[in-house]
Formats: sequence, structure tokens, C-alpha cells
Amino acid sequence: MDSSTISTFDTAFWTTAGAIVFLLVLSAFFSGSETALTAASRGKLRAQADKGSSGAAGALTITEDNERLIGSVLLGNNLVNILATSLATALFTRAFGESGVALATLVMTLLVLIFAEVLPKTYAITNAETAAARVAPIIRLVILVFSPVVAAVRWLVRGVLRVFGVKTDPDSHILAVREEIAGALNLGHSEGVVEKEDRDRILGALDLGDRTVEEIMLHRSGIEMIDADNDPRQILEQCLESSHTRLPVYREEPENIIGVVHAKDLLRAMYKLIATQEAEGAKALEAFKITDVAMKPYFVPDTTSLDEQMRQFLRRRTHFALVVDEYGSLEGLITLEDILEEIVGEITDEFDPDADHPVHRADDGHYWVDGAMTIRDLNRATDWTLPDEEANTVAGLVIHEAQMIPNIGQVFSFHGFRFEVTGREGNRVTGLKIRPL
Repeated sequence: MDSSTISTFDTAFWTTAGAIVFLLVLSAFFSGSETALTAASRGKLRAQADKGSSGAAGALTITEDNERLIGSVLLGNNLVNILATSLATALFTRAFGESGVALATLVMTLLVLIFAEVLPKTYAITNAETAAARVAPIIRLVILVFSPVVAAVRWLVRGVLRVFGVKTDPDSHILAVREEIAGALNLGHSEGVVEKEDRDRILGALDLGDRTVEEIMLHRSGIEMIDADNDPRQILEQCLESSHTRLPVYREEPENIIGVVHAKDLLRAMYKLIATQEAEGAKALEAFKITDVAMKPYFVPDTTSLDEQMRQFLRRRTHFALVVDEYGSLEGLITLEDILEEIVGEITDEFDPDADHPVHRADDGHYWVDGAMTIRDLNRATDWTLPDEEANTVAGLVIHEAQMIPNIGQVFSFHGFRFEVTGREGNRVTGLKIRPL
């Protein structure tokens, strides 16, 4: 072999080696781009785009069609990988003979694995949004160039899948945003990044649209009412002793609600009556009629969502509504505070007789629970997952599972918990002792 042959061989060798290195760099770019664009949070990209990042805006645009994005990137990645492997095989075969095939396979596997797959994908996962914004302009060009081939591949893939009975949904890439947020919050809480109170507040706000007023209303058995036929002195005394500022007014029977009186309106009217008739003094109260100051009652159906009811409260500038069923019968009442408590937790003040938490944990691991407590509140307080599809309250869950109204001392086990009835008044279960099994 003369010197010119050796020189030509050396030039070809280094040219081919340089081409392989360049192709590995392209492979790393495609691998990292795929990972970055699929792993990047669209919420974070949207925030960056709103701040003026053109790269983030481009990343949002090209990730709207994930199937086309992945098809283009994989096509480019496979092209450069196959071409690099072919060049390496030819190079090692010329240098080492037949054994060069095996050697090329080993070397290229290591190079592709380390420098074209693991390294760029690790970086892309660590800096997903930043990397996605940087590669978006180039990937957009790649998608444009490969779009005819990718379209043919998509048509072929869907045809093959249809043969096997698999139907592809073109909108399947759209994320269920609420489920994604809920999953991220629960994951963050389990990892100690998100506080329980923060998680509960956000999840509570997200759930308002899926829950109805029937689930959180005060049942009619617990409503404090004013009898319009009572003596004015008795009505005034009842309002002063009550912990509520708004009380429904009925006539003859509790179902016949004729209005709602606000304590401030009542006191203002009585003071005005006494002030204008000073000579009569307290006797002037005898001429007072509560219907003169009572506001028109506001009724809402029990199927109204909490989200819609909160909007109605804000629109009507009222905080109090009476809940009726489909037959118009009174079921309970709901206030704006009840809805807000589903987001921020229990709201108490100096006049709230139920300021103490209705869940008490004993030293033996049992939980003493008020039967009227909602299952949702119990789950939030204890991080349990008791089902609330069949009943709203803990007592209702026990009655539903037992298929009877249990007596004090009866014990039941279901859903992984032990329930012992500790209180009953009439047909109502008022107290329970619960322990996880």
C-alpha cells in the first residue's frame, strides 16, 4: 500500500468519524427535544408565554398535536441513528475486517445509549420548560419538513390499529386539567411539598361545581325558626338569645315559611317603634308585627351546584337561602358561609356554639365523631377515603351499609373501618366511635 492510499484512507476515516459524531449530536438533540416537549408543563409554558417568551409560545403551539410532534421527532431520530450505525459499521469493517461488525454494534450501542439517549433526556427532564422553549423553533421546522411523511405514517398506523379493533381519538391528547391539578396536589402533599391545608382549599374550590346544596345544607330538623304569631317580646327575646343573625319566619306550621328576618332589621324597627312612642314605653312593642320587617324568602332547589349557588348569592347580594325538594317541601337552609367553609374549612366566631371540632381522637386510636358530620369533612380532617356517593353524613353511611337504624353499642365493619354507635336520639344516630381496621 503506497503513501497516497494510506493518505486517502486516513482522510476517509476521519471524515466518516466526524460524520458519526455529528449524527450522534443530532440524535441527542432529537431525543432531548422529544422528552422536553412531552414532559414540559403546559401551564408553566403558558405563564412564560404570557411574559413574552416566544420560545414558550412556540412550544405550546407544537405540543397541541402530540401525535404529529412525536412522529416527526422519532422519524428524525431514527434516520440519524440508522445512518450513524451504518457509517460506523462500514468504518470498523474497513479498519478491522469482519470482526468490525460486532465491534461497531458494541461501540455504537454505548455511544447512542450514553450520549444520545440518557444524557440529553436527563437534562431535558431536569429543565423541561427551558429546554422546550429553546428547541421549539427548530422542531417546528422539522415538523414542517417531515409533515408529508408523518401524515402517511399516521394514516397507516390508524389503519393497522383499526384492523385490530382499536379506535384512536384525535382529541385524546387533551389533558383533564382538574384531574391533573388534583393529582399534582395529592402527590405534592404525600411528598411533603404541599401543606394539607393548601391542598384542601384548592381541591375544595375545584369540587364546588360537582357538589350540590343538598350535600352541605343544614337539615330542616336543625333550623331555628320564629313563629310569626308569637308575642313580640318573645320574638325579641328569641332573636337576642339566638347565635344566628337571620331566622326564617313561619306561620301555623314550620313548612309554611313566609319570610326571613335579620336581627339588625328587627332591632332597628323595635327601637324606632319605642322611640316614636316614648310615653307608651315598652307597651309600644305590642303593636309590632314581624311581617313588616321580614324579607321575602329565597328558595333554591336541592340540586343546585355549590358553584352556581355561590354566584347566585353574590348576584342577589344575599347570604341566606332555603332549600326545597322537587315537590316544594322544605329540606333545609344554606348560607354563603357554608359554601366558603367547603374551601377554607370551619369558620367560627364568638357566638358559634359548635366551635369545637366534631372529631376527637382518643389515645387508643379511636375517633369520636358526631353522626351529623359530613363524610367529606371527616375525610378532610383525617385524610381517610370513606365513600360519599350513597350518603352525605357519617350516620347516613352507617345506616346505608347496615340497612337498618342501629342501636347504641352495635358495631359494624365496612370500607376498612370499625364503626360503633355511641349515641342515638329517636331515629337519628348522633354519635359514633370509628377506628381504622
